[in-house]
Amino acid sequence: MEEIDSLFYDSIDLLKRIIAIPSHSREEKEVADMLEVYMQNCGLNPKRKENNIWAISPDFDINKPTILLNSHIDTVKPVGGWTVDPYNAIESEGKITGLGSNDAGASVVSLLHAFIVLIKKEQPYNLIFLASSEEEVSGKTGVECVLPELPPISFGLVGEPTDMNPAIAEKGLMVLDCCVRGQSGHAAREEGENAIYKAIPVINWFKSYQFSKQSDLLGKVKMSVTMIQSGTQHNVIPDLCTFVVDVRSNECYSNAEILEIITQNCDCEVKARSTRLNSSSISSNHSVVQRAVMLGKQPFGSPTLSDQALMPFPTLKMGPGQSSRSHTADEFVKTEEIREAIEIYIRLLDNLKS
Repeated sequence: MEEIDSLFYDSIDLLKRIIAIPSHSREEKEVADMLEVYMQNCGLNPKRKENNIWAISPDFDINKPTILLNSHIDTVKPVGGWTVDPYNAIESEGKITGLGSNDAGASVVSLLHAFIVLIKKEQPYNLIFLASSEEEVSGKTGVECVLPELPPISFGLVGEPTDMNPAIAEKGLMVLDCCVRGQSGHAAREEGENAIYKAIPVINWFKSYQFSKQSDLLGKVKMSVTMIQSGTQHNVIPDLCTFVVDVRSNECYSNAEILEIITQNCDCEVKARSTRLNSSSISSNHSVVQRAVMLGKQPFGSPTLSDQALMPFPTLKMGPGQSSRSHTADEFVKTEEIREAIEIYIRLLDNLKS
């Protein structure tokens, strides 16, 4: 209990320091500098690439499986409506309010201090703690650039606010730029081919099309037309209509497979900005999921995207706080959620057999 108390107080202090340093995506250098020194002062030997910091358990054995503990140090920019300074951590009534407190500072500090405890004794696995950058923008110099530097990973635990329930599947993301072409003409005469009118049945196709494979955890693939642009002025028949489609994939399809189905069935030009952010999952029979259930936690499927999408190995998402608080004004995390997270991470992973 005394050890958990000490870890808890250290975690709260570190979280306040993280909040005090603006660390918007691609602007994480200062908070990475601070965290690197903090880890050194904890007796770790951190390594760094760009603004990503990681440490490997000191008794690393290539013959053992390796578990990755990961969360991110970047934040979105503060939205309107904050009633306090988002970079001044306020502890009051059992809560810490500040930008990134819930998403995902609480996970960073909880995973780090659980890592410090777990590596003090021999485990049947190697352990890596990674605090990564650019998660909020799925950046190329975030976790994706670090993974090639690490030993082979058996599975990963990604810290995001889930109320410490394990998300064993997560929807992927693909953004499509679509284009329908017509022919311009004068709006006063019967001429031209209106690209907007041609686009209407195409947009309705995106609204109504149902992919055949549905997921027990994530449901169906969801497609939403979210932006549209057409026309130059009121008296010109538009010859071009462009629109954006947000596609949320389940684990039954890769984004590349979904793109192929769309291009075969949709009468317009379609270009994916990227297909790299695929859905991810881990078997409900995996030992870490089974132990989470033994600890009273409920597995679920998550609709929100995380760095899991960039990890080519089994992952689950699990962390303190609640997803509904993320990216909101006066974002907060409860201090008791951090204490619980440290305890559960340790109980979840201590002597875990793969």
